[in-house]
Amino acid sequence: MKLAIIGIPKSGKTTIFNALTKGKADVATYSASLTPNMGVAKVPDSRLAMLENIFHPKKTIHAEVSYVDLAGSPKTFGSQGEIGGEFLNYLTTADALLQVVRVFEDGKLPHPEGSIDPKRDIATLDLELAFSDLAIIERRLDRLEESLKGAKTPEREQHSKEQLLLQKIKAGLDEDTPIRRQELSDDELRALSNYQFLTAKPMLVVLNIGEEQIPQASLLENQISSLYPQFAVVALCGKLEMELSQLDESEAKEFREAMGLTTPALDQVINLSHQLLGLISFFTTASAELKAWTIPSDTTAPKAAGKVHSDMERGFIKAEVISYSDLERCGNVPEARKRGLLRIEGKHCIIQDGDIVTFLFHV
Repeated sequence: MKLAIIGIPKSGKTTIFNALTKGKADVATYSASLTPNMGVAKVPDSRLAMLENIFHPKKTIHAEVSYVDLAGSPKTFGSQGEIGGEFLNYLTTADALLQVVRVFEDGKLPHPEGSIDPKRDIATLDLELAFSDLAIIERRLDRLEESLKGAKTPEREQHSKEQLLLQKIKAGLDEDTPIRRQELSDDELRALSNYQFLTAKPMLVVLNIGEEQIPQASLLENQISSLYPQFAVVALCGKLEMELSQLDESEAKEFREAMGLTTPALDQVINLSHQLLGLISFFTTASAELKAWTIPSDTTAPKAAGKVHSDMERGFIKAEVISYSDLERCGNVPEARKRGLLRIEGKHCIIQDGDIVTFLFHV
């Protein structure tokens, strides 16, 4: 899973990046010369501890999520509101966008717009993303217009279908409706997937609040969620979470309890990211290695095997599967097998969250 962190300048993007990755990137005012910060975080999963007690692996590998912290906001790149170059590449290759929205007050760090207004900032950034999508659509429509002039019948039908779809979503964007909010069929969404439009990407909004605003976190989340029901929204004190991320776990836990905080920022963001993207985790225990894997829900056993290795998908025969809850209840694999809870599944099996899977394959 890869998330691109975006937001207007002085919103605290790098602070949030450090909190999520336990990084120590320089927290500075935006400069066009700054290169993106990149980091990887292990996906917290309490189930791994129980599995370690059962399988005693030599090595345990968590699933991972990658974050790229992009300096500035999209409008500071390219020209005439169009996002371009390397910046656009980082955005289009991300599975989701993580937008940091400033809610904290800081007289020493004035907001670029002169006041704190989360709703305005979200709308502003959505508009900038829409400008990028419109620029791509307009260029493609121009090329389609030229192609249609000399196209033969099969190509003409294909180009005309694409043209109509792009004109449809362009009309929506012109009315300030992001692609994610437009009523599109599954076939239409599949047809658009290669474009990687920015306003079609899932959006996770992190409200960067001050320490004194922590008691109002839920209220702030509800206010934004009511306006943007398609967004995942969480309120975090970025500065505090960054400081806590540098402590060892026991110290950080003590401070959290004292502050009335229950869940670390990383856990909250990853859980919301998984929900937003419809992701689940399964586990493998091959070669004395316990490993967590992240896949979309409704993934078949062969496709899940392909996540481990392409040869496993290509030569898939069957999968031995046991659910986490069944294994926890039995305490070990032999007991689970004795009770008939270790299942042999074929290619149509859908892997469920928490399944422990052994793939059998031949190539």
